[in-house]
Order: sequence, then structure tokens, then C-alpha cells
Amino acid sequence: MFDGLFAESPTPAPPAPPDPVAEARQAEVIQRLKQVVEPTLGNTIVSLGMVRNLRIVGDYVYLRLYVGSHQLALQDQVEQALAPLPWCKKTYVQLCTIPQVRITLAVSSGKGGVGKSTSTVNLAAALTQAGARVGILDADIYGPNIPQMLGIPPSAVEVIQTDAGQRFRPLMGYGIQVMSVGLLADPEHPLAWRGPVLHKILTQFLHEVAWQDLDFLLIDLPPGTGDAQITIVQESPICGALMVTTPQQVALSDVRRSIQMFRKVGVPTLGLIENMSYLRCGHCGETTPIFGQGGGRQLEQELNIPLLGQVPLDPRICAGGDGGQPLTLGEPQSETAQVYGQVAAGLIQTFAPRGAIEQLRTAVS
Repeated sequence: MFDGLFAESPTPAPPAPPDPVAEARQAEVIQRLKQVVEPTLGNTIVSLGMVRNLRIVGDYVYLRLYVGSHQLALQDQVEQALAPLPWCKKTYVQLCTIPQVRITLAVSSGKGGVGKSTSTVNLAAALTQAGARVGILDADIYGPNIPQMLGIPPSAVEVIQTDAGQRFRPLMGYGIQVMSVGLLADPEHPLAWRGPVLHKILTQFLHEVAWQDLDFLLIDLPPGTGDAQITIVQESPICGALMVTTPQQVALSDVRRSIQMFRKVGVPTLGLIENMSYLRCGHCGETTPIFGQGGGRQLEQELNIPLLGQVPLDPRICAGGDGGQPLTLGEPQSETAQVYGQVAAGLIQTFAPRGAIEQLRTAVS
């Protein structure tokens, strides 16, 4: 009765031999695309992972170009770069962007419990204080807590009619636009979604939210490197990733895996935020490294990724998250708020070289 279970599987057909002409053409296309440089980050669109799904079919080139709303001119530059190819009859560029969003950043962590969502909220608050228009896409299916951290009461997702069709209306907390997967389920029930359903929901949240003129969209990823993370990274025009970690070695090994995931898809890791770096005594000011020390600096040197900030262990940041008011807003002079302010200033400096948010906004006007 078990014969069928142990029967030999049919031998798979051998793969088709490589086409030397197609391989040569693909290499030629990539070489020309490497001449197109994204001016803000000063790197090629190939190195930044903006070119995906490149295919050469006969005498035609097909590719997807993932850009922010301020980078639409890159499509013309791609077509101009490939126009001199004598064999190419036409280039088809599918422009992939999130409407009304200029800069999309992923906030990621190798494991849970390191303060990734807390960092997302406080960084968003710091960017808002600096004059940026900010949104958060809470895609952490394991712990979608962003609305609670911003004092947004539980509510159903509202669908509105726009010129582009039906879209989700983002909620608002402290001037920050928010959309969360947690709004799709009862607060007492888990988000038990299987692969195809998860993929569809995350794709909808990436492309069907009516964001309103954002300078920065922060995507709070689930921890780790599973299906949800890969879907979001592959389906969105992420300009870069911010990694949140704690100083201990166990957290660092997980962060390395996440960084390698981003590198494989060409998304640059912009920097590290080391959370719970130390506890400062409220009486004498002495610092104690509760969770070890030096982890962020170690990764900085090992992987050549800048350490953007070291956030202290502060009980007020927990109270702020539970109470729905980020510490960066409630106590802007606190040491924690100052660290997130420095990270926000660095991001603004990176994407608007003279630190001018208005320059960022008018880049496409």
C-alpha cells in the first residue's frame, strides 16, 4: 500500500542551454544602465536596486524601474541610455512608484524585541519636528502596534474613492499619516494569514493607500527575513533600509542576515540604530551597558555601515509608547529625543543635501 509513496519521481528535463547572444545582450544592457546615476545618493540605479525584472526578449528590452515620486525623470534617462543599442528595437520601462511618496525607507531588525517599532515611531516624530511630512506603513504582521504608540484609537479601515480608484484612507496621529495591517483584524485575534493571502494584503497596502504628499514613508517591517519582508522589499521602491539592533552578540548575528537579504536585492542599508545601548543613572549620570556594549560599532566596522545613533534604555520611552505619545514629542529635550533628532537630521541631509525639506518637496514641481 506504500508503493506509491516511494515511487521514483520523474527525471526533470535538463535546463535549456544558455543563449550566448541573449547573455551578451543582457550584459550590454546592464553596463549601459550602470551609467545612469541617481543624483541624490550618487550611485547607479543598478547598484541601488532600482532596476528589477530585467528581460531581453528578441530585440526588445523589458524592465521595472522602482522610484520615488521625485525620481520620475529617471525613466527618460534609462530609455536614452539604451537607445544607442543597434539591436534594440524598443525598451519597455514599467515605472513602479508609490503615488505622493518621495522617499520610502524600510525599518528592519534581525529579531523581535529590539525596539524596531518604537524606533520607527520616534524617528517619524523627529522627522516631523524637522518639518518633513511623514507616513508610517505598519507592516509588522507579528506585532502591528504603531497606531497604539501614536494614540490612534482602534478603528475600521476606511475606503475612499480617488481618481486612481478605491484607496485606503490613512489615519492620523501627531501629524503622522498611518496605515497598519493591525486594522484588518480584531484586536484579540492573531493575523494568521498564509502566504498567498499575506502577499495580496501587503501588496494592496503598498499600492492602494491614499497617502497625502509625503516626504518620507517609513515601512515598519516584521522582524527577520521571511515571506512578508521579501514581498515588501520586492514590491516597493525602497530607497534604503535602517537596521535596529541591541548591543548583544545574539542580536548582531540576526542583523547580519537581514543586511545580507537587503544586499541581495540591491537595497542599500543606510545605517544602524543601536537601541538599549546603556542605562544612565538619574543621580550621578554614570552609564551602565545593561545588554553589553560595542555591538553597533562592531557591525559598523565589519560591514561598513554607519552607526547613526545609540539610544539609551529609558523607562519613559516605554511609558510613551503605552500612553500613545512618543517620547520624542512628549520630552523633546530628553537624551533619547536628541538621538532620534540626530538620525532624522542625517536622513534629511542625505536626501536633501542642504537640509532643506522644501527643496525635497519642490524637486518634482
